[in-house]
Order: sequence, then C-alpha cells, then structure tokens
Amino acid sequence: MKKQNLYDYLSRNTYPGRGVLMGLSADGRFAVSAYFIMGRSVNSRNRVFVEDGDGIRTEAHDPALLSDPSLIIYSPVRVLGSVMIVTNGDQTDTIYDGLTSGMDMKTSLESREFEPDAPNYTPRISGVMNVADGGLGFEMSILKSNSDASGCDRYTYVYDTPVAGEGRIIHTYIGDGDPLPSFEGEPVRVELNDDIDEMTEKLWNALDDDNKVSLFVRFIDLTDGSFETRIVNVHE
Repeated sequence: MKKQNLYDYLSRNTYPGRGVLMGLSADGRFAVSAYFIMGRSVNSRNRVFVEDGDGIRTEAHDPALLSDPSLIIYSPVRVLGSVMIVTNGDQTDTIYDGLTSGMDMKTSLESREFEPDAPNYTPRISGVMNVADGGLGFEMSILKSNSDASGCDRYTYVYDTPVAGEGRIIHTYIGDGDPLPSFEGEPVRVELNDDIDEMTEKLWNALDDDNKVSLFVRFIDLTDGSFETRIVNVHE
C-alpha cells in the first residue's frame, strides 16, 4: 500500500465519520495516536471531549439538546498500564475488561458487532497500543456488517514493528452518503512527520469544517512512558 499524506487524505473526504490513528513518530521516539469524531445531526454534533484520568470521555455540550445518549456518549480512550485503548464506542470498556481478564483485543470483541443504527450499520473501529519496555506495537480492528446486514464481518490488523514516520488510520465511512458507506480495506498507511502541536493543527484543519466535532491527539515518549495530550472541540 502506498504511503499517503495524512492531511491530504482526510481533506479529500467530507465525511470520514470517526477515525482512529496509530503509529510511530519520524524520530522514532514517540508513539502517536489520534481519534476524531464528526457529526451530521444536532445530537451527534452536541459533543465535546473531556479528559478522564489518563483517558477521555465524550460529554454533551448542551445537555438540553441530548436526545439519545446511546452510541454517542462513551469513553473513546482508556489506559491499562502500558496499554492504551482507542475506539469509536463503548467497546472501549469491552476491550478494557477483556484485557483485565487476560484476553486480547480480538477475543474481547467477539461479543460485539457493528452499531445498530440502520440503515448505516456504522462499523465499530478499535485500536490497542502497547508501549511496554520502550517498544511499540499496535493492533486495529473493524467490525462491520456483511452485504445484507445479516451478520458481522470481523477484521484485525497487527503491527508488531511500526516504521518510524508511518502510521495507520481507520475510519468509519469512505465518504458521505445516505446510507453512509462503510470503510473498506485495511487501515490506510500514512506519513507521520510532525510534532504534537503541528499534527493537532493540521489534523483539525484537514477535517471538514461543516462536520468536525472533536479531536484527540497523544504522543507517548517511548523512553519513559510520559505523554502529552491535545484536545480540540468545536464547542470550546
């Protein structure tokens, strides 16, 4: 797969939906991760990211406008020791509980499937990043409906030896539409050449102005496990 410019890739898509990015910085020092959400409805756009311990959660910006908390209020990021979990739904908790019980991400997600939001049947996308012992490895997963939504197709991608300056991004939709068309293929290979502030600014600017809602970016220092986080919300 040809490596793409991350920002050009996203700017060509007016509605990638929700997206998970993981990879290794160009200098090989930082584990890089990001998560963004977009929205078309008032309910979907009425959200902000807030820090919650070492992770984050979504909250309603205006509680009076919250019509249905299911599928939009959850913890996108949770941390368990040297492992960080990033997902687009409450399967974050499913993976966290599974890892706590000794299961891996793939096994933990066997109890879950795509979201019950017909006719879109939004895929559940997940990433698990491990930064133990100064190294980096990560896995990505997508649970999506089969051709007639009668069952769930499950795909897991494992990246044990990430290359410096490269990442992988997976998102829920390949573009706008009605119904929304689900992501296809393996996570897209993209360049990672910027520090956390440059990446945050460029990622936010690459997302469609009419649809973007919130962005989370984290750089974890592989030498000592310390990290920096950036959060951007439309509703600041």
